[in-house]
Amino acid sequence: MMSNTNKERDYKPYEHLTFDDFRRLAKDDKLTRYEKIGFPNEYRKGYEKYIFEDIRLKLKSLGEKNKIILDIGCGCSELAFMIIDNCERNNSELLLVDSQEMLSLLPSKPFVSKFACRFSDCPTLFEKYTGRVDGILVYSVIHHVFLEANIFDFIDKACELLKDGGEMLIGDIPNVSKRKRFFSSKSGVEYHKKFMGTEDVPQVDLAAIEEKKIDDGVIFGILQRYRNFGFDTYLLPQDKGLPMANRREDVLVRKP
Repeated sequence: MMSNTNKERDYKPYEHLTFDDFRRLAKDDKLTRYEKIGFPNEYRKGYEKYIFEDIRLKLKSLGEKNKIILDIGCGCSELAFMIIDNCERNNSELLLVDSQEMLSLLPSKPFVSKFACRFSDCPTLFEKYTGRVDGILVYSVIHHVFLEANIFDFIDKACELLKDGGEMLIGDIPNVSKRKRFFSSKSGVEYHKKFMGTEDVPQVDLAAIEEKKIDDGVIFGILQRYRNFGFDTYLLPQDKGLPMANRREDVLVRKP
C-alpha cells in the first residue's frame, strides 16, 4: 500500500501538465486511465461515480432529455464513460473536445461527435454549434489552460456556444488561496498530520506569490467578468466526500 507521503510526492509531476503533455500520457500504455488524465490512482479510483453525481447536481442539463452537451477536455477515465452513458440514456447529443490520442480511447457512438483539437482551434465546432449548446463541462481542465493560454479567451469562446438558458460548469478548480486557508485552520493542520503521517505543522505563507497557480483573484475575476457580460455566475463548493474538496471549488456560468 502506498504511504501518504508517497501519495503527496507522486502527485507533483501532474501539477503542471500542458495539452501536449496529455497527448503523450494518453499514448503511454503503462499508465492507468487516471494517470493518463493527470491523477495518481488514489485521487480518482473509486471516486469518479461521486464526482459524476456532484457534477450532475450542478449542471442541470445532464439530467434532462434531448440536450446538446459539450465536454471540453473530456479525458479518457471512467468519468468520460459516465457522461457518454448519461447522454445516451437522455437521448442527448454529446460533443467531446480533446486530443486525438485521448479521444481514441473513448467509444464512438452515433450521438457522439469528437473534435480532436485544442478547444480554441475548433472552427467546425463553432460554425455548427454557436448559440446552441445547453450544457458545457470543463472539469479539472482550467488550471492546465492557465499554464499556456489566456483563460478568459478560453471562457469567452465557450460562452459563445451557450444558448439562452445554457450553463457551463468550470469544475475542480485548484484554488491556492483556498488551500492556504484550509492548511492554516485547525482542521487543515489535523488533516495534514494524518495524511503525511507526521506531527509537523504545514508551513503556510498567506502573502507569498504563487506563480502559475489559480488563486482567489483569478476565481473572482471570472465571476465578475462574466457578470459584466450579462451572465449569471456562481461559486460552488464541492461535495465534502470528494478527494480534494478542501482545496478545490467550482464555478457555474449561466446565460439568462
